[in-house]
Amino acid sequence: MNAKIIRNEYADKLTLADKLARDIAAKLDAAIKARGKATLAVSGGGTPKQMFAVLCEQEIDWSKVTITLVDERWVDTDSDRSNAKLVADHLLHHEAHTATFLPLFDKAHKDDVDAALADVGKRIDALGQPLDVVILGMGPDGHTASFFPGGDNLEEALDPNGKKAVISMRAGGAGEPRITLTLPRVLDAGTLYLHIEGNEKKELLAKAEAGEDVPIRAVLTQDRVPIHVFWAP
Repeated sequence: MNAKIIRNEYADKLTLADKLARDIAAKLDAAIKARGKATLAVSGGGTPKQMFAVLCEQEIDWSKVTITLVDERWVDTDSDRSNAKLVADHLLHHEAHTATFLPLFDKAHKDDVDAALADVGKRIDALGQPLDVVILGMGPDGHTASFFPGGDNLEEALDPNGKKAVISMRAGGAGEPRITLTLPRVLDAGTLYLHIEGNEKKELLAKAEAGEDVPIRAVLTQDRVPIHVFWAP
């Protein structure tokens, strides 16, 4: 069983950012026109910054869009390690300043990610299913979302029949404790993107497709939703 993969390869990162941002905006706009609202779950790291800069300028009705995160480090939102800060700094601007942002970090439980899971899960559930657009990234160790190799809750997070919206994750490569959407919630997407850059990640993705046991493989070996891969060197 393998996912349908739709490959989009571009000569440079700027072209990729423009094409991906416009594609995402079109999907959100279609959802707004169909249901009066749209949901978008984004990933962190350095890769999406350029794409966010283009996306936030797209002329759609952002007041009807709710943005959340695929995963988050359990750090205050003013930390440079925070994905919420990344979104605030790079996406919630220009046209997108009217969007609603739903963070995963819960200040009421800032010292204990596990204590926050029930409340955060309810907030994610309240967005409705499926999420209209989910954007994944991939690390050099083959992790996506916070599905880290050796993660303490990796097996539960990747359970295709799991019912939880979010789960905590601790792993050697993760740094801080994390909170992440589970695999079933990631796959419950109207459109699922995988945004990667560089030849090393392209090669790693090919190895995962060929059977290398890294967490991204769980996304590749499912038949629930096609994966739109956007890549540039």
